[in-house]
Amino acid sequence: MDFTTDPRPLFARATGQLARLVAAVPAERLGDPTPCEEFDIRALLAHLVGGLEAGALLGETGEPRRLAPVTNVPDDGWAAAYEAGRARLTAAWADDAKLDMAVAVPWGEMPGRAYLASGCVLETVAHTWDLSQALGHPLPLDQELGEYALEWARQKLTADRRGEGVPFGPVQPAPEDADAYGRLAAWLGRTVQDAP
Repeated sequence: MDFTTDPRPLFARATGQLARLVAAVPAERLGDPTPCEEFDIRALLAHLVGGLEAGALLGETGEPRRLAPVTNVPDDGWAAAYEAGRARLTAAWADDAKLDMAVAVPWGEMPGRAYLASGCVLETVAHTWDLSQALGHPLPLDQELGEYALEWARQKLTADRRGEGVPFGPVQPAPEDADAYGRLAAWLGRTVQDAP
């Protein structure tokens, strides 16, 4: 896998897919649990929108900002907040020169393209599975995106890179029938059940 390519088209696909899933969340399900033990659906959405805001600010200013979940979104406003966040991040990284700009993030210094691939595409795809799982898989998922994120994770988040400072648990076994998203979730430390 060539990680020197432009990850922005993959980011657009990944966030487009997640935007459709966010739009499918009924307000009465916002308190439901997710596979992220620390997040119910509302908290996961707050984390996702906060991540878009932090990524946009990084692209706009070059200055890292600690990811902070948003707290001012009404129950019926998550789809609009997510769309606004992804539009802002897309605009912030539109300049090709930013792909090679060195950025400092909590997990190290890297070129902008690597940040977009890991901090944006991987994060989006991983949390797409979390939200999809919490909602009972209401929409089909783009398996090519899942395979990309899984390959990135296997190369950059090796099984021995867990513990302090790494927000992923030990690699878990994936069921034989798991799709790319299930295998990614297991690689990132989630417990994955057999497909229904």
